[in-house]
Amino acid sequence: MIEIRWHSRAGQGAVTGAKGLGDVVSTTGKEVQAFALYGSAKRGAAMRAYNRIDDEPIINHEKFMLPDYVLVIDPALAFTDKITENDKGTTQYIVTTHLSKDELVAQIPELQDKKDRVHVVDCIQISLDEIGRAIPNAPMLGALVKVSGMFELDYFLDAMKRVLAKFPQKIIDGNMRAITRAYNEVN
Repeated sequence: MIEIRWHSRAGQGAVTGAKGLGDVVSTTGKEVQAFALYGSAKRGAAMRAYNRIDDEPIINHEKFMLPDYVLVIDPALAFTDKITENDKGTTQYIVTTHLSKDELVAQIPELQDKKDRVHVVDCIQISLDEIGRAIPNAPMLGALVKVSGMFELDYFLDAMKRVLAKFPQKIIDGNMRAITRAYNEVN
């Protein structure tokens, strides 16, 4: 089973990103969960979303997980949230930040022994440039596709076009550019 934990603030699209990933995964015949845990959170409150992906039916509905991927959409949460909580020796971290990987790791002691598993990309700037709004979920999905190798980029883009079909073409095109750009820029 692949487990993914998203660290975000309400309004940044983590729940939508988790559900979009779930929609794409469901087209592959795999089982998938996409959910979030938050109370009456206001826009800007820290929150988490989750995905589970498996070949077998998923009967675990707990929030507790040993994540394979930790996606940090809000840069400040890399410093204030417990992003390494319950990690494994193989957990990959994708953090949106304007900092280089070396600069980020130097400032977060919990990541210093995990440097080879930390990936950075500025999802907020990408979303501002390509979509016109600071909603970094689509670029984060592009980075995840690259780091995980879960999908070929073209397959993922085609599947996401279907997920986003209810939106105007301008929004779809911006999201496709954001996904592609993050896929190419994550390191």
